[in-house]
Amino acid sequence: MEASSSLRFQVSGFSLPKIWLCLFLVFVLQNCSPALSDSPYLVGMGSYDITGPAADVNMMGYANSEQIASGIHFRLKARAFIVAEPNDKRVVFVNLDACMASQIVTIKVLERLKARYGDLYNENNVAISGIHTHAGPGGYLQYVVYIVTSLGFVRQSFDVIVNGIEQCIVEAHNNLRPGKIYVNKGDLLDAGVNRSPSAYLNNPAEERGKYKYDVDKEMTLVKFVDDESGPVGSFNWFATHGTSMSRTNSLISGDNKGAAARFMEDWAEQNGIPKQAAHGNHDGLESLHMTSGLPRRVSSIIPEPNEITDDLVQLASSYEASGGLRLSGSSIIRRIRSTQQNRPKFVSAFCQSNCGDVSPNVLGTFCIDTGLPCDFNHSTCNGKNELCYGRGPGYPDEFESTRIIGNRQFQKAVDLFNSASEEIQGKVDFRHTYLDFSQLEVNIPTSTGGQQVVKTCPAAMGFAFAAGTTDGPGAFDFKQGDAKGNAFWRLVRNLLKKPGKEQVQCQAPKPILLDTGEMKEPYDWAPAILPIQIIRIGQLVILCVPGEFTTMAGRRLRDAVKTVLTSDNSGEFNNIHVVLAGLTNTYSQYITTFEEYQIQRYEGASTLYGPHTLSAYIQEFQKLATAMVANKEVPINFQPPDMLDKQIGLLPGVMFDSTPHGVKFGDVSSDVPANSTFSKGSIVNATFYSACPRNDLLTDGTFALVEKLDGSNNWVPAYDDDDWSLRFKWSRPSKLSSRSFATLEWTIPEDAPSGVYRLRHFGASKPLIGSIEHFTGTSRAFAVR
Repeated sequence: MEASSSLRFQVSGFSLPKIWLCLFLVFVLQNCSPALSDSPYLVGMGSYDITGPAADVNMMGYANSEQIASGIHFRLKARAFIVAEPNDKRVVFVNLDACMASQIVTIKVLERLKARYGDLYNENNVAISGIHTHAGPGGYLQYVVYIVTSLGFVRQSFDVIVNGIEQCIVEAHNNLRPGKIYVNKGDLLDAGVNRSPSAYLNNPAEERGKYKYDVDKEMTLVKFVDDESGPVGSFNWFATHGTSMSRTNSLISGDNKGAAARFMEDWAEQNGIPKQAAHGNHDGLESLHMTSGLPRRVSSIIPEPNEITDDLVQLASSYEASGGLRLSGSSIIRRIRSTQQNRPKFVSAFCQSNCGDVSPNVLGTFCIDTGLPCDFNHSTCNGKNELCYGRGPGYPDEFESTRIIGNRQFQKAVDLFNSASEEIQGKVDFRHTYLDFSQLEVNIPTSTGGQQVVKTCPAAMGFAFAAGTTDGPGAFDFKQGDAKGNAFWRLVRNLLKKPGKEQVQCQAPKPILLDTGEMKEPYDWAPAILPIQIIRIGQLVILCVPGEFTTMAGRRLRDAVKTVLTSDNSGEFNNIHVVLAGLTNTYSQYITTFEEYQIQRYEGASTLYGPHTLSAYIQEFQKLATAMVANKEVPINFQPPDMLDKQIGLLPGVMFDSTPHGVKFGDVSSDVPANSTFSKGSIVNATFYSACPRNDLLTDGTFALVEKLDGSNNWVPAYDDDDWSLRFKWSRPSKLSSRSFATLEWTIPEDAPSGVYRLRHFGASKPLIGSIEHFTGTSRAFAVR
């Protein structure tokens, strides 16, 4: 009995108080461990303005030299998430409201991150992807062919994107908190159609038979939940082109994906996210974005609705236009948008996938002269490609088409966000390398079951490239599906660079219009060294590709990587979700299947490295996946060129701004009518004497503001130029004029509170001698019923 008592109360020299202390520690650890396992990741979100110059700069995407920016539809953003395992690996994914990523932008961002964080963020674990809007300023890529129409390199475009990416990553880094991640996916059926169906039909019938549609309809969404704040953001991948806005639009816009992101962030704000619990609801969703609803940006500071009475109308009439006023600087403008920056911010990104042959113009393609459908094989009308256009769901209103396609993506994202229940668990990992795609050896299977070694080619673009697509047709006598070319344009081509016999054979059946990979003056016209990258977060695998994969090309790549990963016997990669992130880290145009390449529609003519380009991607991504499974590093044998010092920019700077004698910057040129009362859905506008927006981009600020009179007779911000409902339009009376005008056009949302409003313009003018001066001016007040 004594021995038993001794064992019970004194084990291995432990006294009773020590045993109770040990039991207490075990109890605490047991109760803490679920919390630790519940939050295997650190999660951080960030976003920043990258709108860029809203005047004079050619827009990137359509290669239309006449498409010059002249205002803002809504602002562009860089949005980032960081996911880190505590004390282990981490990854950064950045989504840009820009046409595509840029190699020189990526290089300079990585340099800044290294200077700030050391080796924490580098080329291996940072991915920068573009949404492919065709309504953002160009001139920020380093290869000649991509900046010809922007008159070369545009330093303002470049700087604002580099700075915005850095700032959104810094914000995400500073916001890193313990959290969970969920993944969900579902079909969105009415946001994309195949714009090159004749090429798609050249893929094997057996392969096509595996799929219900000729474009990918699946959206994959990840939901980020902070342990304390609840949901803090979501990123999703879905394939559809950023071409709801046409090649004649001149307002900076994120197109349908940028609009979807704006809608979802507004929805989160109005639903109290990220302050609420992890699972939101649909409250307010239907009223915000149904048929006639317009989103609202600064909603939380608009006072409650007022009843419009004769007294209020009279009150509005007592506020005349202010006249132009000098400001001491742009800090006042930026404070407008910083009033809510201390609040938790929800970040939502609508990322691009294998959109190469996917158009948002879902009503089909029609001839603008006859109204009849275009030719199926060549997308021509009476043999002319420039008459064949795709129609969006809001046709003929491109803004409405943008809203509808954006809204459809937003609605699906909210559904997936609210129903997301599959938690992401597992390692954070990544693999990255650079490859020379101008001479890559590729092993492909032969018809007899053996293997054959082929090579990729130096970059070249075919005749059908100049034909454009049904989203933005080209000119002259080019047409899609042209596998021959013609003598006249061959002669013109040869004046620039005649391709050699080996290049012609390598690129066949593509007839070469521009031999860009072998054109080196004044510097490289096209890239040769390209990055490929895999990012893994648990069962989510992101394939980062530097171009636009067509639907079937993307399917083949995803399937090939998934096969490698799931062949691992450990079961670590079971139930993985593989997504493809297009236009990431740099840009190298299109990637079609071998079969689609033979048809030489626009996408095949724009597949730079020849018919085996896709096979090269599949081979090299399989190597990355194999290394990831084996936990081995990947050698890097190449580095892309940094040609920033070689860039040539021919866009003239702003010489000076002026106004007529007796007129100040900010004065009203055309005012809101006196004693006006407007109903919801009406359009109110005023025009101000202004100056070139390139003088100060007002990054994270605004050129346009709608103000509301509150109960204390103070004017408070209500809507700005990041709102769907407010457009900032800038114009000159003539191309070389030093005078300019800013028109603010506000479509009053259905949910706008009744009351007294006015329009306010901000800008910056450049005198002939001296420094830039900031100014503002307001319209007369008006009532909204």
